[in-house]
Amino acid sequence: MIAVFDPRELDHAPTRELHNGGWTAHVETPARAAAIAAMLPGLRPAIDHGRAPLLAVHTAEYLDFLAVAHELWRAAGRDGDALPYVWPVVGRRPLTLDRIDALLGRFSFDAATPVAAGTWDAAYWGAQTALTALDAVLAGGNAFALCRPPGHHAGADYLGGYCYLNNAAIAASAARAQGCGRVAIVDVDYHHGNGTQDIFWDDPTVLFASLHADPTRDYPFFWGHADETGGDAGGGATLNLPLPRGTAIGPYLAALETAVAAVAHFAPDVVVVSFGADTFVGDPISSFALATDDYPVVAARIAALGRPTLIVMEGGYATEALGPNVAAFLSGFS
Repeated sequence: MIAVFDPRELDHAPTRELHNGGWTAHVETPARAAAIAAMLPGLRPAIDHGRAPLLAVHTAEYLDFLAVAHELWRAAGRDGDALPYVWPVVGRRPLTLDRIDALLGRFSFDAATPVAAGTWDAAYWGAQTALTALDAVLAGGNAFALCRPPGHHAGADYLGGYCYLNNAAIAASAARAQGCGRVAIVDVDYHHGNGTQDIFWDDPTVLFASLHADPTRDYPFFWGHADETGGDAGGGATLNLPLPRGTAIGPYLAALETAVAAVAHFAPDVVVVSFGADTFVGDPISSFALATDDYPVVAARIAALGRPTLIVMEGGYATEALGPNVAAFLSGFS
């Protein structure tokens, strides 16, 4: 399988996050991508596709903000990473504000996703990694995009959940622009891909099927419930399969079968997999119970769809096990 990675993705190095009510060391570190890259010989470099594919998913205002957010933070006399701490209530009137504190709140939804000095470059090249891997998929076959930071929590105009640019959505949109009539996104990260769901909520040409922790108990809480099935135009093109904490491979595969059946019925030209290894039993911030040996089984069931498939890296924070878990998942496509 072709695998793509750009070392500039390591430039994002956040130092702390607000987690469970207190400040902790940030778990989304450069060591995650380095651990995966060490398991994958022959990585291809990313090719720059420019801003146009990003603008097909994200607003120009948001991209402009993200590119300068850390500079604005430093210009305001702040040290360290830029972190939001105030957000507008839903329904609050729109305002034009230029102070960095207000902008961070406007373009984010949590306090766990700091903007560091290298965040924009890393996120930009993570998106280019997904687009480069998509080129290989559209030429025939499957490919893996080692994207970092992850992307599926990022919406059209907001960051959150350690995510800044939605790599899977950018790739799916680019596939549509290049002639794919239908695209299916299968999200198998522990957490719901709320940003991806929001982006394609009204789009009947993109199926979003997600297996994830029950949002009544787990982040991101406000998205991912089973009754969320898409907007008016995209009704039925969103499938959420929330699962309880402690889910092991048996019930996980049963839910996956539902997702795979929906994808098969949708008959996409391309499948994009948002793969998170935070479903691993040893993950420090998640609570499923999949083992390393389970990942080839999960992957093989998706591969059995027989569609050209792009795998985009999302979460997974048990760093020592991350490389073997990713390699195990990719082996299911061989």
